[in-house]
Amino acid sequence: MPHLIRLLFAVNLALLPAIPSAAHEFWIDPLDFTISADDPLEARLRVGQDFAGSSLSYLNRNFTRFELVFGENVTEVEGRLGQNPAMLVEDHEDGLAVVIYETTDSSLTYDEWDRFLRFAEHKDFPDIEARHLARGLPMTGFMESYSRHAKSLVAVGDGAGADREYGLRTEFVALANPYTDDLSGGFPVQLLLEGEPRANVQVELWDRDPEDEVTVSLHRTDADGRALLPVEPGHVYMVDAVALLELEPTGENPAVWHTLWASLTFAVPAP
Repeated sequence: MPHLIRLLFAVNLALLPAIPSAAHEFWIDPLDFTISADDPLEARLRVGQDFAGSSLSYLNRNFTRFELVFGENVTEVEGRLGQNPAMLVEDHEDGLAVVIYETTDSSLTYDEWDRFLRFAEHKDFPDIEARHLARGLPMTGFMESYSRHAKSLVAVGDGAGADREYGLRTEFVALANPYTDDLSGGFPVQLLLEGEPRANVQVELWDRDPEDEVTVSLHRTDADGRALLPVEPGHVYMVDAVALLELEPTGENPAVWHTLWASLTFAVPAP
């Protein structure tokens, strides 16, 4: 009977929407950002607000990429239907682990114009109303599609290694290793879209301190898509940025906008 209950639970999970809400952040949440070579590497997939949210199960229909990288070695993360935490890898290498996750597309319909404007204001698209109306789009009943493009950095053993570009549609690239490099001057990142730097765009930095207090600060990328983020030892971080693309609706895909969400999680070890 317990086996049957678990099976039914997993089937029910598979029927849930891929991502509960497009207005919420999505990130990879390792159970521990620093582990030994003998420890399992586990991580949850989270969606929510204020750096807190629901944990999503392993469902292969929800993602196009789910990978674990050590240096040049890239392996697919495998799991069981309904597994939570979604990632559990027991046999892995030493060094800097980079976890990569890209979702399939999901969509939502805006029935309230103000809701769309609040989202656009929050994510720093001040010209969205003019752009929307100039395209002759309705103020209600229009559809947006969206996808999530997440990375996470975990130190295994000595944590030695470096992040790099992995070809996600949008991604943050860490330009320093938070586990081995001196971050007293800040943590440098570069934001890419389709492999090109995103200049002068808003970046949100979510900061969880050792007492689990969460704060958020806003930053901007420079002409090369780079930003230098203030960090402190003993804190856990999520970097988040959104790209908003115009779409021409079709019979197969009636969405008029597409948002791509980039996130990167990491920790700065306490001394």
